[in-house]
Amino acid sequence: MKQPKIQITDSFWSKYRQIVKDVMIPYQWSVINDDVKIDIERENANAFRASEKSHAIQNLKIAAGLAKGDFYGFWFQDSDVYKWLEAVAYALRYAPDQALQQTADGVVALISQAQEDDGYLDTFFQIRAPQLKFQHVSFSHELYCMGHYIEAGVAYYETTRNQLALTIATKMADCIDAHFGPAANKMHGYPGHPELELALAKLADLTNETRYSNLAAYMINQRGTKPNFFAEQAANNEPLPADFPFGEPDDNGQKYFQNHVPVRELKAAEGHAVRMTYLLTGMAHVARQTNDASLQAACQRLWKNIVDKQMYLTGGIGATVAGEAFTFDYDLPNDTMYCETCASCAMVFFAKQMLENNPDGEYADVMERELFNGTISGMALDGQHFFYVNPLAVNPEASALDPNKSHVKITRPAWFGCACCPPNLARLIASLDQYLYTVKSDTIYSNQFIAHQAKFGNDIQVEQVGHYPWSGTINYTIKTQNDPEFTFAIRVPNWSQASYTVKINGQPQKIALDRGYLKFMGPWSASTTIELVLDMSVRTTQANPLVSADLGKVAIERGPLVYCLEQADNGAHLPELSLAAEATFEVKNNHDLGLPMKLTTVSTTGAKLTAIDSEQLYQSAATARATIPAELTFIPYFAWANRQPGEMQVWTRQQ
Repeated sequence: MKQPKIQITDSFWSKYRQIVKDVMIPYQWSVINDDVKIDIERENANAFRASEKSHAIQNLKIAAGLAKGDFYGFWFQDSDVYKWLEAVAYALRYAPDQALQQTADGVVALISQAQEDDGYLDTFFQIRAPQLKFQHVSFSHELYCMGHYIEAGVAYYETTRNQLALTIATKMADCIDAHFGPAANKMHGYPGHPELELALAKLADLTNETRYSNLAAYMINQRGTKPNFFAEQAANNEPLPADFPFGEPDDNGQKYFQNHVPVRELKAAEGHAVRMTYLLTGMAHVARQTNDASLQAACQRLWKNIVDKQMYLTGGIGATVAGEAFTFDYDLPNDTMYCETCASCAMVFFAKQMLENNPDGEYADVMERELFNGTISGMALDGQHFFYVNPLAVNPEASALDPNKSHVKITRPAWFGCACCPPNLARLIASLDQYLYTVKSDTIYSNQFIAHQAKFGNDIQVEQVGHYPWSGTINYTIKTQNDPEFTFAIRVPNWSQASYTVKINGQPQKIALDRGYLKFMGPWSASTTIELVLDMSVRTTQANPLVSADLGKVAIERGPLVYCLEQADNGAHLPELSLAAEATFEVKNNHDLGLPMKLTTVSTTGAKLTAIDSEQLYQSAATARATIPAELTFIPYFAWANRQPGEMQVWTRQQ
């Protein structure tokens, strides 16, 4: 069964993809060229510094000998260019643009000029400290940046057949392979920031070069072994430049790198959340390429830990600003969390690889949660402002005055000094077609309800239509010829499995779910219609009682969307609001809130605590707290912070 060629027609996602192509890509191009004046904010009060500009393209020109000057910006700034290029590669597939392609071709040529003859490329070290190449990989990000280029090079080659783009990628991989590996004359190491592993796996898929997947497997297997590679490098090599923001990690800091034990011994997701999920994405991909059952088992165990014990309702991961990291099971504070946009993107990448290994609806369910909540909340509806952090509760005064909440922004900044999230989100949205299906043997798994047309070779064509996420009615038309034999599987989301209907050619069907999927075996007529109707009733959700932050509270969900209260609709002091135990909800479609997009909102009558006459900070619990009725309006979480600044919360007290 061939992988499909897909054209997305979905009204919801087409707007986002148009924003990526027409707004985000040009805007980010102007940023990395320093052509636009922007206010760059520090990610939090403890961030090492904020740059005044990107300088990423200029760094490449300096490394290529086309300009003079010093390196400027963060030492991993090259990756901003590479993610931009990858987003362009995907956007050109659904919106061909000769001028944009010529610009991107020019970037590929510039990158080639900056690349050294042996394949090495990292402008920070080429310009600032060439004697330290690969000498401090715990924090250097050299392997991370080259991994991002390899991903971009693969994508750009697949779109445009630009051979230079692929040649740069293979030269990089060959350079890394020449320096790292089990041989005595090589470094027995791995990246401080995982990314290269998943990139090498992609390159191996394209080139059929097993050497690349073997190198990725080696780095994964070496991670966490003794002696500690990072500690050895720190002890034996010339120190990093004095102005480098980080020192070497000590023994107590290895969990940050998922480096304290071998990956198969990890019992729970630990350390920096993006590093963890990039590592897991590479592990899952390499496990499939190398038929490594024990590695796949480790991926499954860590998936379950994240999803069942360390993931927010929105799909966000990373409970603390300290190290942008996981903490411990059920520790999910709503107003000090991190929930980095990149981490939600990475969960989509991880879910895709787990689906490729073992199609199961639970992976597609999480992918859906991330796509409709945790990822796109990271971008304003104008496509030019972005969240690094995606909170579940916000108080503007706390963000302004509490250093422990300085990372929690109330409006999306135009850019960040550490600008990993905007281009990451752009490349995810532009590549959305890659997440709709999983094809295994003779079965086509339909994972997401995003309207589209798909061609699986000449024999099978599928059209999906609907108005998801606002409507739960999804229609498929499957056209076949030459009597192909295949199974078509449609996911029923976990939230609707208690109530849904399905019809084939207008006739109601009773089909048992198989790991979250309805499976239709055929035989197939020339044209077959399938109608799936999901339960779009408003749901109140409660957390496991071990999540102390959410005790006595509920959240509102409808379809795939998490909803929230915002001050613009409900006034200030949102924590004073509460929901009735048996609340009745009104769903208002096409609600015009003065935003670029009309939304489906949810409202109900709740209660609000009235003001207390006394100014006493504490008083007897016998003093009754009066309440008054209050109309509560919930909007989709992804759309918050697109109006005036104010409070927001996902979890609401229940009466």
